[in-house]
Amino acid sequence: MTRRWMSWKMQAKKPPYTHGFTDRYGKPRFYFRRPGYERVALPGTPWSEEFMNAYAVALSGPACPAGSGANSVRNEDFDTLAVRYYASAGYLQLAPATKTRYRIEIERLRRDYGPRAIVGLVRKEIVEMLGQRAAKPWAANNWLRLLKRLMKFAVEIGMRRDDPTAGVARIKVKSKGFPTWEEEHIAKYRECHPLGTKARLALELLLNTGQRRGDVLRMGRQHIRSGTLSIEQRKTGMLVQIPVMPELEAAIDAMAFEYPTFLTTDSGKPLSGNGFGKWFRNRADEAGIPKGYTAHGLRKANATRLAEAGCTEHELMAWGGWSTLAEVQRYTKAANRKRLAESAREKLEAKTSTGKPDWEVCRNGSYVQDDVGDSCGRAIQFESHPDCPFGSMVTRGIMWP
Repeated sequence: MTRRWMSWKMQAKKPPYTHGFTDRYGKPRFYFRRPGYERVALPGTPWSEEFMNAYAVALSGPACPAGSGANSVRNEDFDTLAVRYYASAGYLQLAPATKTRYRIEIERLRRDYGPRAIVGLVRKEIVEMLGQRAAKPWAANNWLRLLKRLMKFAVEIGMRRDDPTAGVARIKVKSKGFPTWEEEHIAKYRECHPLGTKARLALELLLNTGQRRGDVLRMGRQHIRSGTLSIEQRKTGMLVQIPVMPELEAAIDAMAFEYPTFLTTDSGKPLSGNGFGKWFRNRADEAGIPKGYTAHGLRKANATRLAEAGCTEHELMAWGGWSTLAEVQRYTKAANRKRLAESAREKLEAKTSTGKPDWEVCRNGSYVQDDVGDSCGRAIQFESHPDCPFGSMVTRGIMWP
């Protein structure tokens, strides 16, 4: 009786062309069902803002072409796609910060293309729209990345047969990203901000843990046990366990903490990521650090230190919480080149006793006048040497009196 009564109430209060029922789990479900139109799931409850927004989109949508059947695609628009994506597992399983960022970008897409039919979007048009955004390449690539995600989802739910973004290349950006803090910058900052200051503690946390600023802002004494700092990364959900280095331990011991986290506002409130970024940049200005060096540059400095110390890529991944080798290689390729070049120099010097080659190129055949021949009148005879890597043209010199 209860289910029938609920169904009757939903039928009595529903807007036109909608159908409601209670599923076997007791959850009310509503659909837009109008003859000649595709059936659309409606979120929320009748007359709620969420419900009526989706209902308005479904009501204003175009009718299905005559003869459409099981092999046809749904003639729906960006608004409908966005609403369905928000309810998908792929979106709901994202980290909270990622969901917020995606939602902002999706709402911009809805503002520009909301009532436009998904099936009408073609690859050529996407390339043109990407080109119109080329003045801001980072934003353009973010736009393309999100559009690729939405089109892939549209194919999965049957709104398109193909992905129009397939093969559309990102705009190439010549940038090294955030600059890595050099050792001289770190020493200069430490000189300006001594132990016992929040500015010094912020640097030691960023540098010695190698974590993102959002995770650093969540750290407190409760994360340290037996000399190891353990924290679950907000972006990846990965648990990282980092040894507390002496520099960080000294910075923590020099401070008195009244709140659960190490870094807070003066009133004890949590710091936001952007707010902390601006505050830390001001502290860097006080130390005379050049513009462009940010908190993220200290994460790269940590990776660079580990790479130059000879740590393997998997050791770097364990410390910094990276999930792929490509991410580690991006951060440490410069450090690896420096280390390999130094190794090559040591091998080259070990090959020769003085660091200079033992071989000379014969310039006049078997004999060549010494560089000081004009003054001393001596000559150098060159004879073949079987171990010479350059063949018979290079010989060992013998001085004749």
